[in-house]
Amino acid sequence: MLPSSHFAPIKVSPASDLGDGPVAAQLCGLQVDAFEHERRNSMAEAEIQIRNATFLAGEFSEFIAAASRLEKSYRELQDEVSQLGLELSERNAALKSSLAENERMRLALQQIVDSMPCGVLVLNRNGRIAMVNPESRRLLGLGRANLGEGSETSLRRLSAISGVNFEAAYKDTSSTDTVQEICVQDSVGKRWLEIRNRKLFSRTIRTATPDQTIFILRDITAQKRAEQEREAGRKAMALAEIATMLAHEIRNPLASLELFAELIEEDGDRRAEWISHLRAGIRSLSGTVNNVLSFHGSGSLQLSPVRLSGLIRSAIQFAQPLAEQASIRLEWMGDQDQSIVMGNESALQQVVLNLISNAIRYTPAGGTVTVSLRVDNTSSSRTDSASSAGQVIAEFCDSGCGIRADQIERVFEPGFSGGGDSCGLGLAVCERIMKQHGGQISASNRIPSGAQFTLYFPILEMELDPA
Repeated sequence: MLPSSHFAPIKVSPASDLGDGPVAAQLCGLQVDAFEHERRNSMAEAEIQIRNATFLAGEFSEFIAAASRLEKSYRELQDEVSQLGLELSERNAALKSSLAENERMRLALQQIVDSMPCGVLVLNRNGRIAMVNPESRRLLGLGRANLGEGSETSLRRLSAISGVNFEAAYKDTSSTDTVQEICVQDSVGKRWLEIRNRKLFSRTIRTATPDQTIFILRDITAQKRAEQEREAGRKAMALAEIATMLAHEIRNPLASLELFAELIEEDGDRRAEWISHLRAGIRSLSGTVNNVLSFHGSGSLQLSPVRLSGLIRSAIQFAQPLAEQASIRLEWMGDQDQSIVMGNESALQQVVLNLISNAIRYTPAGGTVTVSLRVDNTSSSRTDSASSAGQVIAEFCDSGCGIRADQIERVFEPGFSGGGDSCGLGLAVCERIMKQHGGQISASNRIPSGAQFTLYFPILEMELDPA
């Protein structure tokens, strides 16, 4: 075996012990080579050990540095965890305080809602009843009734107990805020409720179903009864006013009629004249009564196609005794006109009689009152009806003193009379009737003197067989 294969080198005797022969020399050389080889191996092992020690020292240094960094990071992490724990404790305390404050606010708001004089009923997104305050229970007659489980059951039971269709109101999505008045019957009697339905959407994206639906209920029974009492009082006052006006307007004409009746009985030679005056007085009274009843009446007129020229001609013949009594010439221009309008014949006759009577009243003896009728197909004043084809214009002109400039804007006011000798309802009634016919009336002065009242009717395109 070679010397290097042993843990300890083989001891070789010195050359002096082997003698001086060739074998001794050979053995001596082998010994030197063995020592040299052992020295080199020792040096290599030393170098390896030095390198390993250097490597281990470097690795150990890096390990120490990494451990130091890790220890530092651990301490920093501990500090951060401690800080986060402190912040978490503070936030938990703040959250508990906030929850306690929210609970106090909720209780305060609940007390406010419970003490409100109006009923509050809240439905959640699923239509379930989330809150009913005591006033709602009182107004709806719920008492301590159990409204059941589930949204449909609750709403259906609520509607059945209260008599108010909350299901329909909840499903109505036409508006986010609606108000309706409902009359309910209970053991006491009829009660009126005003129910405001408000839908609330808290989401940014509008959905079909509201997040909350709030019903605000108010008892308006006293208000309704007050309105009914006011209406009854208004009707009573209107009746009293009508009675007063009729008494005032009829008193003087009745005295004249009584006088004419006595003259007819005593003066037979002038009987025809007195009968004409008597007829004029009766027609004047009829016009006064009609004006008072029309002004204080209500309701809409029943309209039908009317030939305006024939209606005006008939009204002029009816008013002719009034003109003769006042020595006024009453002229009519428009017999050939065949225009048709939608109107109420009796109401339009009243308008014509009022305007003729008004013109006769303010025209001196010997004067003239002229009534004319014409068609204006170029006028821009049209109705919305597809059958409208222009307008018919009726003009009532007199040769009197005209209308004062400071009074021309007030002639259609109820109760206004330029001369103070009438109840002032005739022209107001004319304006109301013309509005009911979709027409207009205007007043103006003529040159050189006199007044003119003009009626504007939308004309109707249709043909009637000649009468």
